Amino acid sequence: QVQLVESGGGLVQAGGSLRLSCAASGRTFSMYAMGWFRQAPGKEREFVATISSNDAITDAADSVKGRFTIFRDNAKNTVYLQMNSLKPEDTAVYYCAARLYGIRRTAHEYNYWGQGTQVTVSS
Repeated sequence: QVQLVESGGGLVQAGGSLRLSCAASGRTFSMYAMGWFRQAPGKEREFVATISSNDAITDAADSVKGRFTIFRDNAKNTVYLQMNSLKPEDTAVYYCAARLYGIRRTAHEYNYWGQGTQVTVSS
């Protein structure tokens, strides 16, 4: 069982920045690819970014490329999402997720999920 806990969400003005954190339990964090997804009320869960277990490969949605960066610190069992140049359309609950080894863009490929953290961007 992998436990994931997100933090770092909040209210920010358009153009501002936030850094989200996702802390994982257990001793096998380095075996997992990690992903960030987001979901606004009444909308489908949307892929944001992912990073491979060995930190060699990252991928991000076109809507956030150049603004968001995913990175991890395996010594701290934590994955981060640095969010810059935030826009009102980035407002959503952000979730981290885990799967073994390979990065994926689809939510159903991930086995473990955190409870989410709210990000609200004001115009």
